[in-house]
Amino acid sequence: MELYEEIRREYRRGCGTVKGVADKLCVHRRTVRQALESAVPTPAKERRRNRPLLEPVTGFVDEILRTDRQAPRKQRHTAHRIWVRLQQELGSTVAESTVREYVRERKQELGLERRETFVPQCYQPGQEAQVDWYEATVDFCRNVSDGGVSDAGISGDFVGSGSWRRAAQEGEVDRQKVQVFALRAMYSGAAFHLAFPHATQQAFLEAHEAAFAYFGGVFVTLRYDNLSSAVKKILRGHQREETQRFVAFRSHWGFEAQFCNPAQGHEKGGVEGEVGYFRRNHLVPVPRVANWWELNGLLDSACRADAERIIGSRSCRVGQLLDEERPHLLPLAAECFDLQEVLWVLVDRHGCVRVKTNSYSTPLRCGSRVKVVVAAVRVEIWQENRCVAVHGRCYERHRQILELEHYLGVLLRKPGAMPGALPLAQARRQGRWPACFDQLWQRLQERHGHQDGTRLLVELLLESRSLEKLRPMVEQALRSGTADVAAIRLLMRSPAMASPPPHTLLQMEVNGEPLELTMAQQLHYERAVPDVSCYDRLRTVHQQSVHQESVHQESVHQDSVRQEVDSL
Repeated sequence: MELYEEIRREYRRGCGTVKGVADKLCVHRRTVRQALESAVPTPAKERRRNRPLLEPVTGFVDEILRTDRQAPRKQRHTAHRIWVRLQQELGSTVAESTVREYVRERKQELGLERRETFVPQCYQPGQEAQVDWYEATVDFCRNVSDGGVSDAGISGDFVGSGSWRRAAQEGEVDRQKVQVFALRAMYSGAAFHLAFPHATQQAFLEAHEAAFAYFGGVFVTLRYDNLSSAVKKILRGHQREETQRFVAFRSHWGFEAQFCNPAQGHEKGGVEGEVGYFRRNHLVPVPRVANWWELNGLLDSACRADAERIIGSRSCRVGQLLDEERPHLLPLAAECFDLQEVLWVLVDRHGCVRVKTNSYSTPLRCGSRVKVVVAAVRVEIWQENRCVAVHGRCYERHRQILELEHYLGVLLRKPGAMPGALPLAQARRQGRWPACFDQLWQRLQERHGHQDGTRLLVELLLESRSLEKLRPMVEQALRSGTADVAAIRLLMRSPAMASPPPHTLLQMEVNGEPLELTMAQQLHYERAVPDVSCYDRLRTVHQQSVHQESVHQESVHQDSVRQEVDSL
């Protein structure tokens, strides 16, 4: 700008010619003409720099962006996440700014770019936290070693149940949408996330208690949108008709509740932004877990890892601010709020209790009156102050959740019902009935007949009391080439015999010559040592009676001889 001004001044008051000004100021005549045409320099043409480090990985980036078009909208890659993956997976050294520029261009071309503006806020320590539910996609994969049982790890209460998800075969993946509860402390920025299969009111309240335990206290105010778990009806202005259970829960813990205007989620923008950040950085790519225990463990580890980050222009880490905020929180209640629903029902003729349109199996007789405790993640069945059955809660309608172990007593009396039993079919789908059981069942039927063979198998299941415990014994017996029930019972009484590998050798002697037997061969020779003590006692008594008889006969003989001598 100063050069243009000097050129124009020199032309007007000095040389007066283009060539003279160019020679005096040592510039090109084209520059002089441009300065004379306009006092403002024309913008320079933007040069497109070469990207030698980016060009080899553009295909990888394009593939990620194309895949994101089919991924959930809120679980797509950010430019930073793509740059991190380039470093981790390809070892690329391209600069993050270069990746950001390229991703911005490609997202605009693909229509993936979306911008929103938020108003900055400030908060006092312990004053407010914001709550929200969000949806995430998770891949559940089953491992045969876990028996097909999915552990439902929710807020430290873990209940094994295979009814939480559709059992997949080994190597397959079951993609499900899960509901994740999020609570964010507005002063420190620390957050708590917990996954549930459904966003029910019980899950909503249970997640609150887990969050209070995580933060070590209760926030003065919690801000919500108008979710049905807390709000029954929206009245004029900010007035709400709240659900009775939520009012009781709020009174128990002593916090205040504030609700946003309808369809104005930006009024709780802190937790909205937290959800977006957490989903992009910890749920991309789509996580693959074995069960709910592992999923919530993953979320807990991510929450604690985020305590090390610095948010925006703040100068302290999230964890440091949370330590400052904890003394300002309200104290925890002396005891937790009773979140469970209690029902009294009768066991029907199928050995089940009906709870909210679904039937759950029990080991009790038909007509028994039981107490059913319904929680967010489980259903417990109690009789005489004793828990007799626990099931994972099913949120579908008109389903039967059956455990094979509950019907073994009936199947012992009715073995003909075993092949078509629905509990057996469910155990097969869940992966809890391995192929070795079918092999044993078939061989027992070939040897003892259909009825007696099935009855023997049921007796083994009853004695073991668990399909998982019986499985290694059956596998060991089949590897040894035997389907003898006595051999399996021997392994059940001596579990150590089932644990050594098949190549373990047993040293023994036969006819003075050494002989080595594997564990598989031992099952053909080893039997329980018989008790012969009764024979020893019988032999001792017999010897004593024989001795006494011989002594008596000798005495009689001596008496007869003495009498003959006296007569003579």
